[in-house]
Amino acid sequence: MSSVIRGLRGFATLAGLVALVVYIWGLLHLAGAFLEAEDGGTGSAPLPPCLGNEQAVHVVDYSLSFLPLSFDCEMKGGGSYAAAVIPGYVNPVAVGSALTAVGCAVASAYVAELRLRAGARKGEAA
Repeated sequence: MSSVIRGLRGFATLAGLVALVVYIWGLLHLAGAFLEAEDGGTGSAPLPPCLGNEQAVHVVDYSLSFLPLSFDCEMKGGGSYAAAVIPGYVNPVAVGSALTAVGCAVASAYVAELRLRAGARKGEAA
């Protein structure tokens, strides 16, 4: 196997691992916010993850999104806003790394296919 193919596959693996680790990091933040919202103890109104926004007094519920990761505070009368519980870099880094992993995997398969076809042409010409 050529070093180009090995390098592309290695980079695809690394990028995939980065995407996985960053996504899990975001899931941990989301799980913490969920547990905090479900606590229901003293000081649970408005929901603690929704604090820090002037609209927090209008919050009646919340919703979670897993793709992209998001904790949304839903307000009475409709409307919602995303609470700042997940670091801003999580979704872009996870998506960018996943796309890079897929791109490198496809590129390594393409290079391998080109090499096989070139080898077959050389074998046919001889």
